Amino acid sequence: MHHVPQWLLTGLALCLASALAHAELGAIVAVEPTAQKSAHTILRSALESGLSQAAAQPVVVSTSDDLANVMRATRSAGYDIFIAPPQVAASALQRGYELVGATQKSDQYLLVGAAQVATTAALKGRRLYLPQQDSVYTYLARGMLNEAGLSFKDLKAVQHEKYPQAGLTALVLGMADATVVHADDWAPWSQAHPGVARVLGRSQPVPGGLSIAVRKNLPLEVRARLAQWFGAPPPKSGLAPVAVQPSASEYQRLAELGLFTPAELPGVQRITAKEALQLQSRGALVVDTRTDKEFKDRRIRGAVHAAYVEKSLKDVAFDAAQDDFAALARVARLTPETPVVFACNGAECWKSYKAAKVAAGKGFKAVYWLRGGLPEWDAEGLPTDGG
Repeated sequence: MHHVPQWLLTGLALCLASALAHAELGAIVAVEPTAQKSAHTILRSALESGLSQAAAQPVVVSTSDDLANVMRATRSAGYDIFIAPPQVAASALQRGYELVGATQKSDQYLLVGAAQVATTAALKGRRLYLPQQDSVYTYLARGMLNEAGLSFKDLKAVQHEKYPQAGLTALVLGMADATVVHADDWAPWSQAHPGVARVLGRSQPVPGGLSIAVRKNLPLEVRARLAQWFGAPPPKSGLAPVAVQPSASEYQRLAELGLFTPAELPGVQRITAKEALQLQSRGALVVDTRTDKEFKDRRIRGAVHAAYVEKSLKDVAFDAAQDDFAALARVARLTPETPVVFACNGAECWKSYKAAKVAAGKGFKAVYWLRGGLPEWDAEGLPTDGG
């Protein structure tokens, strides 16, 4: 075997490091179809020049309004920098990226129905107008429907079109029964069209404008220079400065939107944390359906563990056959006559919802669902173990 001199190995390493330092970075500007007008103000050449200068290496900028492709790119680390709507950043932040910030204050969206639709639940069997499936409008619609116990499968039709503003026109023409609109668009429209539609639901705050996320494994100095540049990009780039730092919880919630559990579960009694404590004191079993690690880290005092391993969709029409809840049969002292309370990580966690529905289907006589889970228990100051 030939011996490679140390000086040669060192030289190769230095060359490789130098090449990596000057490798080109990729950035993408992704826009909602509704934001096409603002997207046209972004000058790609100026953006490339400014980012390249900030990063001290070439940066190639792409643009897209195909949000499905952009979302796939967050899962494959297809770009080093995402300049995109908040749901794209929310996905990237779970996959090795860090947040620089957002260009606008947080927004709110409304689920709007035709005048004859009294509630969100009354949309069952009706038609919903939405933009493309990975649009923030669609994420929010799914979440608000789920909170009312509905799935897209419960609707007569979900029409995905490119431009969300046309949803209100579809309501006027009788071509749709509901749509999702930006809160700022609703006030002037409703004044101009009195009595045509009503607000059925409101979203929680959503990061506004464009959000910027960069890969965590870029050198620290590069990330710092990029963050500084995004804080005051030159006007000729057409990109608004990053002036807002939305909370991590807003992005986390958005990443899970469309995954909210319904407010009610037929055949199961939904209860509060204080009611769960009272039931527990009278002999009910509190069953924690989270992972083993989560249970060991922190749990409701006196709870027993039975992990619900879910592979099915987070949807009211989930297929329990795809999941594994064999752990329930191994819980000591649990019989179909035992009052049982199922809990997990709050309203956005489906494990306890599914567990309660499965248990009720198996013939358990007294099934309770603590929808607020451990977060609600904590908020009430009730006793916990671990942590």
